[in-house]
Amino acid sequence: MGGRTESGTDQRTGPDPAIPGGDGEDDGAGSAVDLSVVVPAYNEERRLRPTLDAICAHLRADPDRWGDWELIVVDDGSTDGTAAVAAAAASDEPRIHVLTGDENRGKGYALRQGVLASYGRRVLVTDADLATPIEELDALDALLTPDDEAYADEGYEADEAYETERPGEDTYADEAPEQGAPEDGTYEDEPYGYYDDTPAAVIGSRALPGSRIDVHQRPLREWLGRLGNRLIRLVAVRGIRDTQCGFKLFDGDKARAAFAASRLDGWGIDVEILRHFRRAGWPVAEVPVRWSHQTGSKVRPADYGRVLLELLRLRTRTRPVDLAVGALLLLASVLLYKGLWTDLDRAYLADSMQDQNQWEWFFAVTADNVVNLRNPLFTTYQGYPDGVNLMANTVMLGLSVPLTPVTLLFGPTVTWALVLTLGLTGTAVAWYWLFVRRVTRVRPAAALGAALAAFAPPMMSHGTAHPNFLVLFMIPVIIDRALRLCSKKEERRVVRDGVLLGLFATYQIFLGEEPLLLAAMGMLIFALAYALARPDVARVTARPLLRGLGVALAVCLPLVAFPLYWQFFGPQSYHSVLHGDNAGNSPLAFLEFSGRALFGDETRADTLAMNRTEQNAFYGWPLTALTFGIVVWLGRSSLVKALTGTVLVAALLSMGQRIRIPFTDVVLPGPWRALAHQPLFESVIESRVAMICAPALGVLIALAVARIADLEPRAHRVVGVVAVVAALLPIMPTPQPVRERAEVPRFITDGMYRDFVVEGESVVPVPLPSPAEADALHWQSSTGFGFSVPGGYFNGPWGPDRMGIYGASPRYTSNLLRDVRYGGRIPDIGTSWREQAKLDLAFWKAGVVVLAPQDNDEALYEVVSKLLGRPGERMGGAWVWDIPRAR
Repeated sequence: MGGRTESGTDQRTGPDPAIPGGDGEDDGAGSAVDLSVVVPAYNEERRLRPTLDAICAHLRADPDRWGDWELIVVDDGSTDGTAAVAAAAASDEPRIHVLTGDENRGKGYALRQGVLASYGRRVLVTDADLATPIEELDALDALLTPDDEAYADEGYEADEAYETERPGEDTYADEAPEQGAPEDGTYEDEPYGYYDDTPAAVIGSRALPGSRIDVHQRPLREWLGRLGNRLIRLVAVRGIRDTQCGFKLFDGDKARAAFAASRLDGWGIDVEILRHFRRAGWPVAEVPVRWSHQTGSKVRPADYGRVLLELLRLRTRTRPVDLAVGALLLLASVLLYKGLWTDLDRAYLADSMQDQNQWEWFFAVTADNVVNLRNPLFTTYQGYPDGVNLMANTVMLGLSVPLTPVTLLFGPTVTWALVLTLGLTGTAVAWYWLFVRRVTRVRPAAALGAALAAFAPPMMSHGTAHPNFLVLFMIPVIIDRALRLCSKKEERRVVRDGVLLGLFATYQIFLGEEPLLLAAMGMLIFALAYALARPDVARVTARPLLRGLGVALAVCLPLVAFPLYWQFFGPQSYHSVLHGDNAGNSPLAFLEFSGRALFGDETRADTLAMNRTEQNAFYGWPLTALTFGIVVWLGRSSLVKALTGTVLVAALLSMGQRIRIPFTDVVLPGPWRALAHQPLFESVIESRVAMICAPALGVLIALAVARIADLEPRAHRVVGVVAVVAALLPIMPTPQPVRERAEVPRFITDGMYRDFVVEGESVVPVPLPSPAEADALHWQSSTGFGFSVPGGYFNGPWGPDRMGIYGASPRYTSNLLRDVRYGGRIPDIGTSWREQAKLDLAFWKAGVVVLAPQDNDEALYEVVSKLLGRPGERMGGAWVWDIPRAR
């Protein structure tokens, strides 16, 4: 794009208007003009001169109102006489300046050049066809520079976004914080406050009451245009009724900043600029205008689709720093599970006990059900013949179903590794997205807080065995949608946000119900704490929030009604799983390091948790001390107060029904006692409530780091960084250790079992599969489910009260084999034991009994031989006893 023509040479001086933030004010060397009018033109030889004459005449007619003005024509590489027409006009009126381009680059590019070359305190952009008459400028200017406080007359409609929206609430990842938007996304104690309502931009609208269309387009074209405009509003600038009317008046400084930050060269520039204003918290008002369709218009109905595509591409672009954060989070996840990935055939997570076998089985059985069009909520491959209620177990249908192709092609171990690695990465990225959107735009601070939320010690403990507690990428999305309902700006869109919240919650139910319950607890605790700190905000937000939650329930409940009915009342359902009254955290667990943390001690950590998959606290004393310091430092913020209350309440609840004071014999009743026997809560392991602390601590760390970055002098920043590093380094997770898993007997892999088992019969492993010994599940999942097994590792009912237990209902023979396997003592096997074994084998519909190599296998062989009254046959690397079929 070339410079101004000679006839329009600019003789003024002043700050470069092309520099974002250049204020255009008098700097002592010259002065800015009062109004700049920018007209982009491409092949407008016939229409341009009447347009320029009309604009000049209107501005000359009221010199007191318009003051010093300039008219900038941007010739966007026209191939006709447009440039000559513009030059001729500039020779007649020295306030007309012409910018010429060598090639056609698009309306967006032309407008950018024109606005950045302007000096006006106000900038009007208008199309060359003057479809909106220049006289409509009076109405726009009345709002941009009101004479009195009552400028918002009836018929003028302000963009609802600026009334209550926090700057940055609708950000997309590739844009930096805009001028006027605080870096700290908490915006002190006014997250739902109002801004100065003097507009920074006033745009003409053909969609408001009071607008007038003198000459309509053809009906089809008009309908297509309206549809395109609605789609654009939905994607980019909801709340503005007409984004594409080419008649807009801006505050000059803000216009130059917005156009300098823009990137689109096509018709989408209008929407990009409006998004910039919205994100920066600069108010936008719409004014009804007169408009006439002009013959020869360059806008076609298809251009609305092009605008939509431009905006979609714009929204999907990611800032380099965001890509770098995502790559680092992915690298961290891969390094944590590198032992698993380096030997997918034999590697087994050492701390997962029998859970890896169980989860691989869940993924495999779901894939088998899907490909064979069977009910994905039930199976008899485990727990034969009663079966397993899969909905009442943590099969994660939200992932296991869509990952069916991966499981079928590469095996369930690959699915297991992918879910752990990518699920952890996705969760960390989701927290990062939420923190950038809602907490702070200081990317390093948000990344550090998100890393703590996703990689905190309790998350890594569950990362050994429980992907349903590790894969939490929907939780930040649900939190964000709930926060939208808390915004008065969103009150008019409660139904939409409520519907989306209901759909998100539905999907999370099929990822993990208990994590959703814990998340709901955490959100409720936070909401109550924030309401105590800011009752004024609570009063404003309560109504839209409750309405939105009602809509969410109305959407979610019908979708999950049948699965939940099956879970709680279907075959093999149960009503609760009790874990005793000593499943809470010790207060010391919050100060210690987990067994797999960088500074951790396995032995010490093991004494403070149920097992290594349930180390649900272990945040360490340095982080605890740092958190205390952050609360003292930033404690005036209502957000910090609410987060502090959330952490304290969640920590207290996680201590369970009884809280033992460390180093004493004093035992106090814990607040969990009130929830322990309530529906839903009765099955929760109360120590897991401490996981709520992880994202809350992540937000506190993000806020503190963002504030540290602004500290002066530099020594204070150094001290702050050292304190954060000292708190987080000790709890940094180390790679998950692996062991070599037991080989599947050739009797299974070679299909020899098929000679012993017919349809309706089962393979009985010795001992039967259980939560303590589930290798037989790997036999099934790795070979394609050619047989069923009794026993298993799942949650199922026991007794007439259908109490939930881990594994199948025990029988005499299964208990006997378990005791021998883990005790080695052989009891006296008499007639009663043999008769009982016969009954149990008949109940299990056994076709064959299989004893694979394992600890105490000699004692097991002797017991089984005595129970069956005959020795076993060595076959395919295992001892085998054929069970005669009943005649």
